[in-house]
Amino acid sequence: MPEPVVPKPEKVPVGVAGLGLMGTSITACLLSAGHPVTAIELKPERRATARRRLSALLSEMRREGLLRGPVEAALGRFEVSGDVAHLEGSGLVIEAIYENLEQKRELLESIEATVGEKAPIGCNTSSIPISLLQQSARNPKRILGIHWAEPAHTTRFLEVICGKETSQALARRVVAQARYWGKEPTLVRRDIRGFITNRCFYALLREALYLVEQGYATVADVDRSLRNDLGYWITFAGPFRYLDLTGIPAYDAVATDLFPELSNAKEVPGPLRRLAKAGAKGVANSRGFYKYREGQAERWEKLFLEFSYRIRALAQDYPEDVGDRPKSDRTKRKTRS
Repeated sequence: MPEPVVPKPEKVPVGVAGLGLMGTSITACLLSAGHPVTAIELKPERRATARRRLSALLSEMRREGLLRGPVEAALGRFEVSGDVAHLEGSGLVIEAIYENLEQKRELLESIEATVGEKAPIGCNTSSIPISLLQQSARNPKRILGIHWAEPAHTTRFLEVICGKETSQALARRVVAQARYWGKEPTLVRRDIRGFITNRCFYALLREALYLVEQGYATVADVDRSLRNDLGYWITFAGPFRYLDLTGIPAYDAVATDLFPELSNAKEVPGPLRRLAKAGAKGVANSRGFYKYREGQAERWEKLFLEFSYRIRALAQDYPEDVGDRPKSDRTKRKTRS
């Protein structure tokens, strides 16, 4: 079977399976990049509201300079259906349904039976190993992970993950194409549960929950410390660049003493598990680690979206290779943008 290819983005019709929060955001990103998008959603109520929800996201992107053409033109490239057969002409398909292995496998089987054999199929998953999703695939070489962050239409984050049988050449081409989506993508060359960002984040989350559960600090204190230290530099530099910038020997010394005392618990920490079992969903139902009075949860959601646009604009002035360029090149880039 020939190796799948990714044509130039302006010529690729993309299929998106699932129009929940993430699927809608992914679709807005793809439409803004010029793709025709066909979305598949089994729930009639989501299909009925899809165009309105997309219009709101695209209007925001237009105001923030992430969509150059009219909103109506982008929406004109969008179709929605409840039948997977409508993905037939897709040059790339992105699955974005609920995080359930068996449901994703069933959907992948339907997609593979519908789309051309050259079309790559990307799975948006936060933790399911891609190799497990490949096990029942007809052509596992074209199955790979495409892990987005919320909100997908504003963040620069994207992980492309190779399963055990994924074509490395295909994965590299998807990474190259993702730059047309306004992303700064990363390639996970070998499959591992949680990939890069989630493995690092959940290690941090475990330690944060441990400090709260053991009474060393409150939720608000932990948040405050991380915002004003990690949050101060993380958009500019990843951990390895930060070590280079601030001195490697000191970190070696601290790690020697600290690593043996960090939490290595394998059970979900109590504060998180108790909230989840009690039905807390965070701002979605105004129940979480913080208490929300009437209207507060909605304000936090709006502020998070506002912040995501502002931090993106700042990050655009400091791309990952900013320090490798002479000052004159950086000045020219800012002038063009």
